[in-house]
Amino acid sequence: MASATTCLEEPKPALATAFRRPALLPLFALLALPALFAPVAAQAQKTDSPPPQKKDALAFGRAEHLRLGVNLNRWFAAEKNNPDQRRRNNITGDDLRFIRDLGFDHVRLPVDPLRLYAWQRKDAAGTAYIGEIDWIAKEANRLGLAFILDAHPSDEFNKKLPQGGASGESLKNFAALWEALAAHFAHTDPRLVFFEILNEPHQPDQDFNWNMHKLIAGKIRAAAPNHTIIASPGSRKADISGLLDIGKLLPFSNIIYTFHNYRPEVFTHQGANWTTWMPFMEFHYLPYPSTPQNVVKAVDQAGTAKAKALVKQYGEERWDGRRIEREVFAPGEEWSERNGVPVYVGEFGVLNVCVDPAMRAQCIRDMRVAMQKHKLGGAMWAYQSDFGLVKKDARSGKPVADPAIVKALGLAMPPEPR
Repeated sequence: MASATTCLEEPKPALATAFRRPALLPLFALLALPALFAPVAAQAQKTDSPPPQKKDALAFGRAEHLRLGVNLNRWFAAEKNNPDQRRRNNITGDDLRFIRDLGFDHVRLPVDPLRLYAWQRKDAAGTAYIGEIDWIAKEANRLGLAFILDAHPSDEFNKKLPQGGASGESLKNFAALWEALAAHFAHTDPRLVFFEILNEPHQPDQDFNWNMHKLIAGKIRAAAPNHTIIASPGSRKADISGLLDIGKLLPFSNIIYTFHNYRPEVFTHQGANWTTWMPFMEFHYLPYPSTPQNVVKAVDQAGTAKAKALVKQYGEERWDGRRIEREVFAPGEEWSERNGVPVYVGEFGVLNVCVDPAMRAQCIRDMRVAMQKHKLGGAMWAYQSDFGLVKKDARSGKPVADPAIVKALGLAMPPEPR
């Protein structure tokens, strides 16, 4: 993999390990270039507007435990070159305490379903894996942090799910896994342990995705009737447009619906080196907020016509906090109120590569302020990585947070221990 820190100017020290943010970006390959920035507020206006549904009071009450959290990436998710020992050393109890002391109220733990299949088979490695997850959930709850168990597989896993349709082995196995997980965690506090069916489903067939969520939600509800489910049964797009595409709710109460936000992607993913579908590596240090005037230099520096067009359009669309609010979070709140269910932003953030630090902090702040203004909870992507909030001290291994990002999140640095 090419280095994500090859920048056109103002190079920064490389992070200890480059990290590929899982799964969201392949959706761009399906969109025409203008659609990358297409407003979604208008989409909400075009849909039928039935009378607001009765509010799901239990789900809204549970969502109060998910106001602002952080993703524990690089720990248990489906990543290559992630041996067990490195995973075990990645985040510790000290990290969970630090997260609590910063002022977060929950953590979202991405986990690899394939490793959990080993647990179902009673393999020793799988038993150890679920044991570590048990400890994380228990320790997080002990510290007062809510815990989301997020099935966060590889792209290959997602592609195999629809093979054979509703009766296919892939879906049957995944549904059986969730049934077993729900039974395993049924004894935990349902106010503080949440089940997220599938991260960024990316299923081409929207009907399959909805029916898959219905099947698995039913399995979970039967095994753990009191726990809250987090679901994304809309279109293959994981962003706000996918939420707005949900034509009908799942036939269960106590469900929180979710989407992710990385708009404006040209800014939040500039310098990303894992994409082939969008030329994010070709522009760096873009200005935020954007105007037609302040992107001129970046347009000239972009290497291809496609990259130049993306940057030019980014400037013309004048991305700032008001646009983020108008196109992402205001429609999210409106959808939530119309359907009587809470909405959760499972990921939001900005890649910390080839970006002006103050502008990165400003964009994250704008996302957080708009999200909270519109009564949506969410979790920053991520605790550590190229999108991260912290880095580990090389000598002590203790987490060191970026003060600007802590402030952007509306939090405060904890006092230094005496």
